[in-house]
Amino acid sequence: MIGLGTLLNMAAIVVGAALGVLVGHRLPERTRDLITQALGLVTLVVAALNVVDLLDADWIADVGSAAPLLIVLGSVVVGGIIGSLLRLEDRVEQLGGWVQRKVSRGDSATGEGRARFIEGFVDASLLFCIGPLAVLGSISDGLGRGIDQLALKSVLDLFASIAFAASLGWGVAFSAVSVGIVQGLFTLLCALVGSVMAASAIAALTATGGVLLIGVSLRLLKVSRIAVADLLPALVIAPLLTMAVARWF
Repeated sequence: MIGLGTLLNMAAIVVGAALGVLVGHRLPERTRDLITQALGLVTLVVAALNVVDLLDADWIADVGSAAPLLIVLGSVVVGGIIGSLLRLEDRVEQLGGWVQRKVSRGDSATGEGRARFIEGFVDASLLFCIGPLAVLGSISDGLGRGIDQLALKSVLDLFASIAFAASLGWGVAFSAVSVGIVQGLFTLLCALVGSVMAASAIAALTATGGVLLIGVSLRLLKVSRIAVADLLPALVIAPLLTMAVARWF
């Protein structure tokens, strides 16, 4: 069944978030902060592994050895300009605030509770939607090649959502909707048009996603609140730019 992998992933996030909320209030604030920081460190490691695709042999063969880094740089800069003009970060936060108002009552609808909900929704959505498993797993599912990658991602997201929700609450659970939309679109697209992305384009997408994940990790570590959502257009620009350079090269 095409789409089963994304449904499994969404269920894992909701279950993990519920478990995190159940145990989170029993933990002191210092412990919850440490859990979030630990998740930030792990995200930084995952980001580094993704960025390694700058050395992907297929990508270098298609565009040359010097081009991959320039492609990522150009994609992030142009994508950031587009995303900033479209105010994607603000819109994602507004969506999180709207969802929070619909599901919360009383004091939790304002102040610190509202801020934690939005932070959990936005940061978890970015973390769960950006990365090679989200894209490659959805492509594999859409092409009818199985859900192995999304099953693995579901397990990882289950534990990540437990840690996230223990600190940030129910907003993490609603990131499952973001995952359903993003991965569902990739799955549907591949089911309709088949395999159209070259290996080099997928490597460009993965490496650029790694750069964005570094931004997510810095948010989790509270080093800098980078507007990662404004950079999301880079994920579309990177493979397109790779294909354009490959034609010229």
